[in-house]
Amino acid sequence: MKKNFHKNKKKIGYIIIILSSLIMFTPFITATLNSLKTYAQYTAVPVEWIPDPFRWENYADVWQMTDFALYGWNSLIVTVMSVLGAILSCSMVAYAFARLEFPFKNMLFFMVLGTLMIPPVVMIIPQFIIFRYLGFLDTLVPLWILEWLAQPFGVFLMRQAFLGIPKAYEEAATLDGCTPFQTYWRVFLPMCKPQLATLTIFTFMTKWNEIMAPVIYLSSSEKYTLPIGVLQMSGAWFGKEQYLVAAAIMSLIPVLIVFLLTEKFFIKGASSSGLK
Repeated sequence: MKKNFHKNKKKIGYIIIILSSLIMFTPFITATLNSLKTYAQYTAVPVEWIPDPFRWENYADVWQMTDFALYGWNSLIVTVMSVLGAILSCSMVAYAFARLEFPFKNMLFFMVLGTLMIPPVVMIIPQFIIFRYLGFLDTLVPLWILEWLAQPFGVFLMRQAFLGIPKAYEEAATLDGCTPFQTYWRVFLPMCKPQLATLTIFTFMTKWNEIMAPVIYLSSSEKYTLPIGVLQMSGAWFGKEQYLVAAAIMSLIPVLIVFLLTEKFFIKGASSSGLK
């Protein structure tokens, strides 16, 4: 009786998960189908759910009609530089808070966490003035340079990871003659791959989809990132909304690829770091 109950409970759980997944995937599937329609099919009433025929050339037309490749390249530069900066700066600062001893360490760490409560909007004007005096306006630098200054979320994430490593590894590295930096680089960092993957995904998604900072700092169209490029298309493609949907789908593909490649590490890193 108990076995049958547990089997039925498991089946019900799988059914709920499958139905929930289908509901979550419905907007993405709908958008994909809309990107393969003609404008007449896109605006048809009643709705024509399935394109007839499938217009795969919509995606090729987006590349030909816009600087989509240039926008994508700019976004790639920003995200790669941001990810590298986040991994290096956050992990080094987190290692210091987790493993090194220095005056006021805990107080400084709580101050770092306290900056999470500051709304990003409050810092827009001071940052804009600083970047203007540095000559960084209308360049990609303001979009990634802040990630090299150890953002508090990444510091917290990596500190939790370093605190979970037994002290025996640190003592063994010290006996082998490793300096603190060598211990961090050769011992601790390779043991935190799940947390590094989690930080990579969060940073990549944030920077790839960021729209406020590019609007503020960029003025030349050749410097636009994908979100701004797609936003600009929305005004220029009135009556061609299927192309806009195709552009949005293509801009989403890199995020899906990165998530699928690091999904295993992401889930492990999030669970071990206390994230919800």
